[in-house]
Amino acid sequence: MWDIDSSWTLFLDRDGVINHRIIDDYVKTIEEFIFLDEAPEAIVHFSKIFKRIVVVTNQQGIGKGLMTESNLSTVHTYMVQEIEKLGGRIDAVYFAPQLAKENSLMRKPEGGMALKAKSEFPEIDFSKSVMVGDSDSDIEFGKRLGMKTVKISPTKMDDSKADLYIEHLNQLAKSL
Repeated sequence: MWDIDSSWTLFLDRDGVINHRIIDDYVKTIEEFIFLDEAPEAIVHFSKIFKRIVVVTNQQGIGKGLMTESNLSTVHTYMVQEIEKLGGRIDAVYFAPQLAKENSLMRKPEGGMALKAKSEFPEIDFSKSVMVGDSDSDIEFGKRLGMKTVKISPTKMDDSKADLYIEHLNQLAKSL
């Protein structure tokens, strides 16, 4: 498909990609964090292909005062540890706690989280990166940085202009 090799980076959104999205709310506890079917196994597979796997997630529930950075850290530690138990890895998790109305450079679709990842992992080449998300802002984030984009969408018909549409993360894993 894209001649992906061990020099590439995979950027993953979290809610709706790795775990079930809670409509009109936020995942604030480990109990609320429920992996999507076969998502951990897909990440295990990606761990054998990609040099880096990075999660980039908008988390304005912090800005709204509905959870703390400590709550979020606990959830992310759980997510990473569960994937590691299966033999996979996530190299880093970046989050934007700002409210959407703040227009922060850290919030997707702006590229702040990707630039932070590149500062910590200088070998990241955005032209050799794939962004997987379930929202238009995820796809715009990837496009702005020159990444390949994959949208998780049950309908596969929308205006996001993603390079590829899939129904779930494991579908991408099986194609690589």
